[in-house]
Amino acid sequence: MQKVFYQIFILLYPLAARILANFQAKARLWVKGREEVFTQLSAAFKHNQSRVVWVHCASLGEFEQGKPIMEAIKKQYSHCKLLVTFFSPSGYEVRKNDAVADWVFYLPMDSNRNAKRFVKIVRPTLVLFVKYEFWYYYLKTLKDQQIPTLLVSGIFREDQPFFAWYGGFNRSILTFFNHLFVQNKACAQLLKGIGIERQVTVSGDTRFDRVLAIAEKAAPIPEIEAFIGNDKQVIVAGSTWLDDDKVLHHYAVANPAIIWIIAPHDISPTRMEDCLRLYPQAITYSAWVKQPKEQANLECQVLIMDNMGMLSRLYQYATIAFVGGGFGADGVHNVLEAAVYAKPVVIGPAFSKYAEAVDLVDAGGAFSVNEVLSLEKVLNLLLKNPAAYQKAGKAAGFFVQVQSGATAATMQYIYENRLLIK
Repeated sequence: MQKVFYQIFILLYPLAARILANFQAKARLWVKGREEVFTQLSAAFKHNQSRVVWVHCASLGEFEQGKPIMEAIKKQYSHCKLLVTFFSPSGYEVRKNDAVADWVFYLPMDSNRNAKRFVKIVRPTLVLFVKYEFWYYYLKTLKDQQIPTLLVSGIFREDQPFFAWYGGFNRSILTFFNHLFVQNKACAQLLKGIGIERQVTVSGDTRFDRVLAIAEKAAPIPEIEAFIGNDKQVIVAGSTWLDDDKVLHHYAVANPAIIWIIAPHDISPTRMEDCLRLYPQAITYSAWVKQPKEQANLECQVLIMDNMGMLSRLYQYATIAFVGGGFGADGVHNVLEAAVYAKPVVIGPAFSKYAEAVDLVDAGGAFSVNEVLSLEKVLNLLLKNPAAYQKAGKAAGFFVQVQSGATAATMQYIYENRLLIK
């Protein structure tokens, strides 16, 4: 029965996307990106003679998670080429020109026909699925054709269908992987409970490796330094939604001496208007950089980032980092991008589904708040108590440092099993 529901889903999803494309830009990109994808794939791979490593990422976050492994493969196995596929426009549109990949495409919707056609064109030597997205027909086709397939940085929760009494179909998908690299022991225990044990390794999360690499290479941003000035306390709020901003703006209004950098998750005109309305003395980044230095409005307290791709470097300027998403139903965004700089992290209450956020709170490097008053209490503690601030920052940085190494574990498996040897 689950397989029937799955087949209905993969039939209806594209139809729904086409309907939504009339009203929603993201849906339009999803549809348009797949219109000529097989023609484009055939042209791209027509003369390819190199071994292909195919890496599938649901969206931008999974790409960042998988990038350390991609970079390691390019370095260690220079005879191979990398194909990256995305399901979501959020990943494809941002990373379609990333230098680590030789080809970047949307993944055609899962079906028996599409999967066989895709694999026949690409002819991958090795396939990596990052974190999740378990497409039945693609994975079954790879298994049938004996193409090694790995799950990297996998994460599982007890409430997923794999572990339910009715989840036989979902469990069958997991058997298509040659090996599953999971983030923690709890995931391994869940898999063991459904009979999947021998092909499982607790490797950790490659995001720790990724954020460490980004922090080591983080270049200064002169425009940001000009905005924040010297000896100022700075709160960088990243990946915020309107619900986050509604809580944050009260503290910003009450504490005009603190500099704020707000990097919304969505930079649509509507969100920009919301931020400019909520925050006092605010200016967008694009407007700020256009001002001649001698005419710059030095009275601005809040800088609203209206571009993408800078957040991971912005956190280096934070006295305290606020990571958004925790006041919404979907939950908090990536806390590791901030913690890697050994800065205290503050998040909203919805974080229980994210192991790294739970563990960072437990380690003392992050603090969860649930409304305006609790935010005020935590920020005052960190900004006015040097001992508490230093303890939290040190805990955040140490938390990231000690959990690196997932990339090395995956690369060791690839080497030992001679998956990419000439």
